This record gives sequence, C-alpha cells and structure tokens, in this order.
Amino acid sequence: MKYPVRFPHLLACLLLMAACFSFTSITNKNQASINGAWQLNTGNEDHVIIFADGYLAHSAFNKSTKSFLVARGGTYRVQNGSIQVKWEYDTEDKEKVGQLQDFKYTLDNKGLVVVVDNDDVQFTRMDNGTGDLSGNWRISGRMVDGKKSAMNTQSARKTLKILSGTRFQWLAINPETKEFLGTGGGSYTFKNGKYTETIEFFPRDSSRIGMSLTFDDKIVNGEWHHTGLSSKGDKLYEIWSRVPNK
Repeated sequence: MKYPVRFPHLLACLLLMAACFSFTSITNKNQASINGAWQLNTGNEDHVIIFADGYLAHSAFNKSTKSFLVARGGTYRVQNGSIQVKWEYDTEDKEKVGQLQDFKYTLDNKGLVVVVDNDDVQFTRMDNGTGDLSGNWRISGRMVDGKKSAMNTQSARKTLKILSGTRFQWLAINPETKEFLGTGGGSYTFKNGKYTETIEFFPRDSSRIGMSLTFDDKIVNGEWHHTGLSSKGDKLYEIWSRVPNK
C-alpha cells in the first residue's frame, strides 16, 4: 500500500473531517458501523479516531517520546459512502475551522478504509463504541459546597469529552473564534462506579503521560457526575451532560 509523504497529518485531517458534520439524514446503520474507536500506527506515531454521537475526535501522538502531534475534529454525517465533516478545531490549521469536507470510505473485514490523496488508508477497530459513558459530553456544571453551580452551555467556548467504549479525549475549544485551548486523552475503564483514565497524551504537561487516575462516577438523571482528584491532586466534582446528536 502506498502512503502520501505527509501521511500521518493527511490522515488525521481526513478522518476528522469524516466526523465533523451532524445531519438528521444520518442513517442509524451507517452511523453504527463506524461508531467507536479506530487506530493507525505508523512506526512511532499512533493515530486514534473516536466516532461518537455524531462527533469525531482525532489525536496523533508518539508514546516513546511522550510527544503530542496533532488534534482535530468536529461534527460529521455518513451518507452514500462518504463521511462529511464540519471542522470545529484543528491544531495545525485553524483556518479549516468551519469548513466542510467529504471523504470516501469503505468497511471490510480488516477495518475502516479511508481514501486519502487517492491512497487507501486502513484503520483497525479498537472498540465498537458501546458502554454506559460512550458519547459526546459537555461540561455543564460543578458541585460547590454541596450545591450545583451551572455553567453556560450555550456559549461558543466549550469543553467536551468524547468517549468510545475504551477511549477518551477531552478538548476545550471555541469554534466561533477558532481558538484551541487544550486537550488530552488515552484509555479508560468504567466498572462498579469506578472510572479510571490512563493518560496517553497531554500537550500541557508530558510528565503526566502514563498516569492513571481513578474517580467515583455515576449517571444521575442522565447527567454524568465525576468526582475525585485531578492530575494536580485538586478535589473536583464535575457534572457533564450529553450533547444531542442533531
């Protein structure tokens, strides 16, 4: 298989485009077929793409050097053998934010194949996107002294957490101003009320890569209550709400 010279970055671009534009015309069959997490390893570089609730999050990083390479994503729809994307963030080129792009794709017994610059780029499935926490979540509040302090979920600036069945990526963005404010991600487990994240990339502080953090989590009236200690050791009690897949 032939790959473009700048394959890792082109690939990242392509797949995130594939997840960026959410339409009511998305068919359940097509959406379910690509839901979940997908991986591509190109030597020392890992590319992970999460499709969840009409949103795509792509990350690329180097585990051996603990270096972050790129993140991009947004809303998406699947239609007629194409993934249509509307970018909401791109750490390499913020001018792509707001743009729409289409990518041809196929699914076979080996995985997800996306056409990038006339080359077939193949991703292997990591999970199928099932799980109690799978989806697109936006932080909507915090508990302060036992009382809920609500956050403005209508503002352009937002903090999202995109989860498949085993992978997570959080991101802070402002699509209106094309600002990218931060990200991090890796793998997670959720069982018997215990939510554990293992950090695989964190541009702000690479010393935290490999760290595992466990929280006491639960779903209350459809909201995700997330409590414990941050990677800095600070107490937190966050409340997250699902973002509707329009």
